[in-house]
Order: sequence, then C-alpha cells, then structure tokens
Amino acid sequence: MSRDAVLHCFVDPLCGWCHGAAPLIEAARPVLHVQWHAGGLRIGPMAQPVSDAWQAMSMQHDARIAQITGQPFGAAYTEGLLNDRTAILDSEPPITAMLAADELGGRGLDMLLQLQKAHYLDGQQIASEAVLVSLASQLGLPGERFRKTLRQLAGPMVQRRMQASRALMDKLGAPGYPSFVVEAGGQFKRLATGAYLGRPNEFAAHLKTLASIAALRPVQGAPAWVAASH
Repeated sequence: MSRDAVLHCFVDPLCGWCHGAAPLIEAARPVLHVQWHAGGLRIGPMAQPVSDAWQAMSMQHDARIAQITGQPFGAAYTEGLLNDRTAILDSEPPITAMLAADELGGRGLDMLLQLQKAHYLDGQQIASEAVLVSLASQLGLPGERFRKTLRQLAGPMVQRRMQASRALMDKLGAPGYPSFVVEAGGQFKRLATGAYLGRPNEFAAHLKTLASIAALRPVQGAPAWVAASH
C-alpha cells in the first residue's frame, strides 16, 4: 500500500450510486489510504419518509445501477423498505455511525459497507439507533460504548463534519456522490468515477499508476494535476 497517496472518497450511506461504487472502494483499500467524507445527501428538510415519488425514482435508478455495476438490491429493500411509508430516509444518523466506528476502531469505511448492505440488501432502517448499534456489534465494536459515542457525536459535532466535507467538495470540484480524488505530493487529481463503475480491478490498477507517478513528482514546483482523469 502506498502511504504517501490518499484517495478521498465522497459518499453517502443513502446514495444508490455509492452502493454501486462500493467495490471500487474495496479495491482501492489495499492500494492506498482511503479517507471518506460525507456531506449529507438527505439531512435537515431533505430527511423525509419514503414516498411514492421516491420509490418510483429509486426503482428506476437502482435498476440502472445494478445493470452498470452488478451490485445487488435485495427483495427486503425493493419489496419491503420502499413500500414502507413510515421509514425515514435520514443520512445524519448513519454518517454519525461512521464517525463513531472510526473513533472506536478506525472502522468508518467498514461501517459504510455494513450500512449499504443493511439498507440496500436487508431493507433495514439505518436511521434507527437500534439498527446502528446492531451493525456496530457485527463489526466487533462494543455495543454500549458505540451507543454512547454515537450519542456524543450526534447533532452539532456530526453537522460540523458534514459542513467541512461539503466545503472540501467545493474546493476540489467534486461534483456529487460518489466522487473520488487522489491526493499525492500536495497535488489533487479528481477521477472520473463513472468510467470505473463495475470495473474495480481497472480502478485499482489506475490508482497504482497514479501512486507511482506521484512518488516521482517533486513536491515543490510540481505542475498541478489536471482536474479530471479517465
């Protein structure tokens, strides 16, 4: 693994395309350090119950995501959660769970994958504290410590982190979720995420190339990397 290069990934637990990009994150982790950022896709007034309109839009996009990436969507989600008009879609609690998992064991990315499986395969309500504690236990994190940390990070603390993530997205020109930006030698390179969806091995190979090139660049006076790369 290259420890001189970082892959910044901008994600949201309730983003279907982020679920589609999960294999890219898994492929990247042995290659270089992966740092996640979550600005909050459905927070505040955007945190709402599942509606008829949301169900129709989700079904359309999910079919496309599955076709392009091969990522599955379980019956408990398509036939269960998307039909439950009491289910709340709120990104803030699961993002808080990612922060808590990082704080307790550096497991934020593992928590993201657990959240995606729970939501898109198992049809669970990942805004529920009980669900989040259960997922933490599945990762081997101590349940009560996780619950305490989750509550400590909730509210202003996670909101500040989400604001910082959105500010970084703006600074780096990240267009939305998911977005990937490689940082190396003080330079940043935004990757064309769509070019690699469903192609995790090619994504990993490209990251290895970037990390190798970055290792040869002088930190001072190096030309800025281009904004995007295929």
